[in-house]
Amino acid sequence: MTTTTHSHSAAPVPAQARASFIPAGSRSGLTFGGILRSEWIKLWSVRSTAWSYAMVVLISLGMAAIMSMALDLQGGASLAVDEQAGLLVQASTFGVFFGQLVVAVLGVLVISGEYSTGMIKSTLTAAPGRLGALWGKAAVLFVTTFVVGVVATVGSFLVASPIMAQDGLSANLFDGAVILPLLGGALFLALLSVVSLGIGTILRSSAGGIAAALGVVLLLPIVLGMIPAQWAMDLLPYTISNAGMGIMGLGGMGPESFEPWQNLLIVLGWLAVSLAGAAILLKRRDA
Repeated sequence: MTTTTHSHSAAPVPAQARASFIPAGSRSGLTFGGILRSEWIKLWSVRSTAWSYAMVVLISLGMAAIMSMALDLQGGASLAVDEQAGLLVQASTFGVFFGQLVVAVLGVLVISGEYSTGMIKSTLTAAPGRLGALWGKAAVLFVTTFVVGVVATVGSFLVASPIMAQDGLSANLFDGAVILPLLGGALFLALLSVVSLGIGTILRSSAGGIAAALGVVLLLPIVLGMIPAQWAMDLLPYTISNAGMGIMGLGGMGPESFEPWQNLLIVLGWLAVSLAGAAILLKRRDA
């Protein structure tokens, strides 16, 4: 993987990664375990990965601190336990709204960078069936982003808790009303990164893929919200960003109010469409 910037495009791929792309005397290419190992090496062989994940964590921690200090919660101790937990979750997951933009870009670059450098030919040589390479990228990206997302959301809770405790608010991290939304935020970031991977595979262009991914995440809800028609309002809850906020129990734009599991199904629908399109085109087109 590489990015469109000069500093990232110049980063060499380690010899270990290059060697892992070449089938060792086997016409069937690498095993799926070998593909996963290769994708892990490629993911971390460029600086954009570390910088992107660091931004997700730092943005989340910073937004949690800002949100906690901005809320005027005098007499917060008098609130019900579930209300206190809800406010802490809201502050802890505020950074996910911004972090989703970072993981969307990263998801596109995971595959589009290989097309721009020609490395995709080596990748598909190592995985002649082609779909194994796509599933390997998706698995590595999903797991890594989920772990980073957990660090970001749980870390944000640990930042927000002492700040909001000054106003009398408190909540147990391992309470279901707290930990589940935090894990939901991490899950949404991981799923969105894979959706963007599918978009990047379909478009095979860093610029086009990033524009499309950010358009789906950021612009689509805004455009639908500006259209003075009922059908547009009815579609709003089904946008991936609104559904993602709903996974964490946060309300989005639109009249519908879905349960977190229903919002998860909506995001999984976006994931299925994205990966299905990517798989079909990856099999049909030349590298």
